[in-house]
Amino acid sequence: MPDTRKGPFTLVTVNTAPDRAKRLIARMIEGLSDRYDITHVDNCSSIDQVAAKVRQHQPNVLFSASMWSPEEAMKIRAIAERERSGIKTHAIPQGLQVERGPDAIVEYLLQNVPPLLDSVEL
Repeated sequence: MPDTRKGPFTLVTVNTAPDRAKRLIARMIEGLSDRYDITHVDNCSSIDQVAAKVRQHQPNVLFSASMWSPEEAMKIRAIAERERSGIKTHAIPQGLQVERGPDAIVEYLLQNVPPLLDSVEL
């Protein structure tokens, strides 16, 4: 049977807690694995790393975590878009991890990532 999943998608995250990012993104990837082929290739633990890692990996998707302010998330997005034309970015709402915990992040991603991935031109 042919693979009907969309992808492959290459994902970079921007999160000051790389181990947590890896765990939560793994849960999201597992939850979407029947519909999407997503590979989490790297994490930027600071905004300063975004340009180099986007240049290195050429991801088609980049997520910024909930510890970044809206202003920081906009800066991350601008850097990513400057380094790779057509990249899709998503900022997890600030404070979601602190207020509602890791399960809320995974739930949020499972709801919000499919429309984003569906808009990516492969």
